[in-house]
Amino acid sequence: MRLEVLPDPMAVAQRAAAFISEAAREAVQARGQFLLAISGGHTPLLMLRALSSDDVPWNAVHIFQVDERVAPAGDADRNLTHLRESLLDRVPLPQAHLHAMPVERADLGAAATSYAREMAAVAGDSRVLDLIHLGLGSDGHTASLIPGDPVLDIADRDVAITATYAGRRRMTLTFPVLDRAREILWVITGREKAWALARLAASDGSIPAGRVRGTDAVVLTDADAAPTPPKGSLTCHVNR
Repeated sequence: MRLEVLPDPMAVAQRAAAFISEAAREAVQARGQFLLAISGGHTPLLMLRALSSDDVPWNAVHIFQVDERVAPAGDADRNLTHLRESLLDRVPLPQAHLHAMPVERADLGAAATSYAREMAAVAGDSRVLDLIHLGLGSDGHTASLIPGDPVLDIADRDVAITATYAGRRRMTLTFPVLDRAREILWVITGREKAWALARLAASDGSIPAGRVRGTDAVVLTDADAAPTPPKGSLTCHVNR
């Protein structure tokens, strides 16, 4: 795991966008497409706006969701709503290349199975995504892998439905698909994340984020969230 500490959230957003853009160009050159999964929450919104202005081969990009709240289409709680406003309405991504989680279906279990099949149809037999963007909650959750949720113990499914958390059930990618990704990009800002980031850096399995495979992972964080000094198997680079 490699940690880059940047001065503020805007610098983190710009670095994250540049990281994704470069990964996209390399993947398209190597394999003809770029499979990207984006997490929800408010932290990545600056990153998504920055990404909309970068040099990305959008016609060869497929975007998946890491997690989504069970709510009606267009609801302010939906990650897809903010993804559209911050990125999708600004870039020429082919409509068929957006793979939105089908949380509006009545049978959520069947919807999760359907989404896993959709990912596999694009990714092929390996079911490997090129880059998964993850955030970090102050309680140590990532994606919608919440402390104490039974979904944490799933080893045979790539997509699952959580119990209610903060008023909503969620659809989320599970540890198996996160751990297969070619790269993981963590984007973490804010002083309230410092405790959880220190646990992540130490690969502390007592928090969900600490259970994600750390190999080929990059953490972009601001000075407020950065652990001091870095702990565990973390290589730190400070950008000033």
